[in-house]
Amino acid sequence: MRYLIYWIILLLAVPALAAENAIPESVKTIPVQTTPVQTISESISESIPKSIKSFPDSMPNNTSENLSYISSKLRQSGFIYCVNGNLNTFNPQLSISGLTVDTLAAQIYNRLLGVDPLTYRLIPELASDWEVRDNGATYRFHLRHNVAFQTTDWFTPTRSMNADDVVFSFRRVFDETHYYHNVNGGHYPYFDSLQFGDSVQDIRKIDKYTVEFRLKAPDASFIWHLATYYAPILSQEYAQKLQQINQQREIDWKPVGTGPFMLEDYQMEQFIRLVRHDKYWRGKPRMEQVVIDTGAGGTGRISKLLTGECDVLAYPDANQWNILHDNPNLRQTLRSGMNIAYLAFNTSKPPLDKLEVRQAIAYAINNQRLMKSIYYGTAETAASILPRASWAYDNRAEITEYYPEKSRKMLNELGLHGLELTLWVPTASQSYNPSPLKMAELIQADLAQVGIKMSIRPVEGRYQENQLMDKTHDMTLAGWSTDSNDPDSFFRPLLSCAAIASQTNLSRWCNADFDNALHQALLNQQLASRIKNYQVAQEILAQQLPVLPLAYAMRLQIFRYNIKGLVLSPFGNSPFGSVYREQMYREQITTTPDENKEESN
Repeated sequence: MRYLIYWIILLLAVPALAAENAIPESVKTIPVQTTPVQTISESISESIPKSIKSFPDSMPNNTSENLSYISSKLRQSGFIYCVNGNLNTFNPQLSISGLTVDTLAAQIYNRLLGVDPLTYRLIPELASDWEVRDNGATYRFHLRHNVAFQTTDWFTPTRSMNADDVVFSFRRVFDETHYYHNVNGGHYPYFDSLQFGDSVQDIRKIDKYTVEFRLKAPDASFIWHLATYYAPILSQEYAQKLQQINQQREIDWKPVGTGPFMLEDYQMEQFIRLVRHDKYWRGKPRMEQVVIDTGAGGTGRISKLLTGECDVLAYPDANQWNILHDNPNLRQTLRSGMNIAYLAFNTSKPPLDKLEVRQAIAYAINNQRLMKSIYYGTAETAASILPRASWAYDNRAEITEYYPEKSRKMLNELGLHGLELTLWVPTASQSYNPSPLKMAELIQADLAQVGIKMSIRPVEGRYQENQLMDKTHDMTLAGWSTDSNDPDSFFRPLLSCAAIASQTNLSRWCNADFDNALHQALLNQQLASRIKNYQVAQEILAQQLPVLPLAYAMRLQIFRYNIKGLVLSPFGNSPFGSVYREQMYREQITTTPDENKEESN
């Protein structure tokens, strides 16, 4: 009976979800050619051509029929990870957020350092040790020995990772004269927003396994930025090979890293297939392969989970969480996350360049309704752009009150009753916002109550960056998550003057006092002094309101009960090297729940 209820709910939800996710023709910038599409299971069970389809001339339709089984081979050797997202590169250096950063980076690549998901402290990764010198102006890293790069169909390495690879990976980003800097656009959003090229004086190889960064000025946050997934270590040898055959663009589409899994095949808007890196320096991963299913959204992902065609559901809608909570075949993980959902005002465009207009809009939004209708108790209302878990969070920060009467009065006094605005909304669910289009509709209704006519413009994730470059948006529903515990990872990429050019500052707001507070925080290694600087920055944001903080969301994950070793990090991106499928597994889909109910581990 319980399963009948599940399916009734799903069937009723499909029409509404389809309407919610419909994208106007004006937003579709790439023509879509409809072709027959196999299910993920059918694709994997056959012999798949291993040529990587880098820049397809046409994209297949992403609909897929539901199956009640997956291939026995995949069931024993791997698992299917279902996530709603789009791919615009395999290299996180070139990405702002989304599938590349949130899921793929931890599988294909490694960084110099990582962040412990429990203590939030820096831990060794490809660097076994490090030194901070000259009061934070020099950072020296000692690299691990015998770290193997992946052997793929397109590259066979002849040596292990060394200092040359580290120097290459970072020179590509900050040195505009580097032979790979302009490959695939020369745009490195995260590091561009930090003015990385202006802050690094040099990176040099001390010896085969020692690298040193010299900065132009002390920067207490620098080492934390190297611990983000925006800072992968690439293979210099692979890059040189591609240059010899004039195929440099492939470095970001046929990736080679040192991570636990390597790319085998992908089909745009359908799936990405990763296979085990047998020489992984942390030990051979337990699963032979991982299939990342990107071909279904909304209720399509739930149905795949229920029928067994999906083993892990990433970023489920909070209402889906409640529907699936009592299913005996499933397990759930819920934990706090380092993220923020926010509304960005384009402060360079009238009338949003006026503080009073931004305040009036903020007063009109019923945030408590967003908490109930979008997050279902899995988030808290945000008072600052900085997550509450941050060591620099200002406890004096206040939530903008819901005061529609005041909003209406302010707009009338400004002569803006009947104001028309457009809200740009990414279509893909994220950890910080599981239902962006639904949230946009709720905000639209709130603004209508105070006389603002707001139209919604859905933007597919991989086109968003290019479309925002035209600067015509009024507001953008946005969010941010990071795998760094340093406040600078939130403030500078999202709100610094330099971040406007890198397209990560969606508010296009530039404030000299704010930037100075951030700069002062970087010069001092003392935590107490940095906290004071960041409190000043938060006070300026509260006064100027270039963005309206909306929610701190908890991270959600649902998976089949025989999947073990899956870690849900507060930073979002976790490697799959330790994941395995419990051997003694009996599929329970066709049996009654009472016969097989087990207690959660």
